[in-house]
Amino acid sequence: MIKPAERLNQVKEYYFSKKLREVAKLKAEGHPIINMGIGSPDLPPHPSVIEALNSTSQMETSHGYQSYQGSPALRESIAAFYQKYYNTSLSPVDEILPMMGSKEAIMHISMAYLNPGDKVLIPNPGYPTYSSVTELVGARAIYYDLKGESRWLPDFDQLNKLAEEGIKLMWVNYPHMPTGATADIETLMKLVDFAKDNQILLVNDNPYSFILTEKPISILSIEGAREIALELNSLSKTFNMPGWRVGMLCGQANYLKEVLKVKSNMDSGMFLGIQAGAIAALNLESSWFDQMDSIYQKRRELVWKLAERVGAICEKESAGMFVWAKLADKTDPMALVDKLLYENHIFITPGDIFGSNGHGYIRFSLCVPEDTIQEALDRINASWNK
Repeated sequence: MIKPAERLNQVKEYYFSKKLREVAKLKAEGHPIINMGIGSPDLPPHPSVIEALNSTSQMETSHGYQSYQGSPALRESIAAFYQKYYNTSLSPVDEILPMMGSKEAIMHISMAYLNPGDKVLIPNPGYPTYSSVTELVGARAIYYDLKGESRWLPDFDQLNKLAEEGIKLMWVNYPHMPTGATADIETLMKLVDFAKDNQILLVNDNPYSFILTEKPISILSIEGAREIALELNSLSKTFNMPGWRVGMLCGQANYLKEVLKVKSNMDSGMFLGIQAGAIAALNLESSWFDQMDSIYQKRRELVWKLAERVGAICEKESAGMFVWAKLADKTDPMALVDKLLYENHIFITPGDIFGSNGHGYIRFSLCVPEDTIQEALDRINASWNK
């Protein structure tokens, strides 16, 4: 056997990659699994998005290599979207870089800016990819605490102490995954000031800002943020397009130019039909978001009942497509997840996989139809009453 690279000693296979094989095995054995673990929208994109993909795919000129920077029309649509919904002006020429999903962009940014040994501030709890990519490039993860009693917002006293160690990059994610916490303008301003004071590249990962939120916020709308901050965004959640792999990196041209050096060596541009679909999505009316919110709100109310039925207290002041719920002190989240999976054939996510501050919590996805959530609730009621 040829030995793998040493960098793989620092990372494990993504939790969902491993766990979903387990779920698939149970399905193959005939068990009726209800998957409430992952945030993959089950709803379709708008018909106009599918039509744009189909019509563009019929064009003979659509099938060649595309620009590494995306088509001008796509970048202009992203700029118009940011202006309309975030009140943020971006140049479509050099302040927008379309990406094949924001998850991939985390790697591109890390490869562009992190040297081995550089320190990176990562939220605990937070998206596991921040830490795994940090370790893959040989940088060092430094975790900052987010806690329920502080509404899952950063402790700036702690951040200032951690900054004394010398930090190169900081990941921020509001609305927050997995907790659904939101950050107001004042908090984002403090984060920008903190990054400026300590010369830290601040990256806000912002894919949930249109799901069950009162008002979408971009960190780039803050005066002076572009000096030190970048923002990732995605069409996956907002427009029900996770498999299309369309994301974007926005920010100062000089920062994006460095990321493009990495990206242009790792892909050969996004299929033109997908870009056409993305343009159609970005040009939808705001009624699209209202329609999605109506569906998610009804689902969320049912999930609240389900969570409470298994002994969890829900975080109801939240955004995004998940329900984050706290268990009783002595309940083991991992044991509960396996109990639900093997006894009730319901898959949910333990909070532990998002960091030590996620221990004692569980997470439910809202990417499940109402009748399926009701079926999950019925299963719990039937078996847990015995």
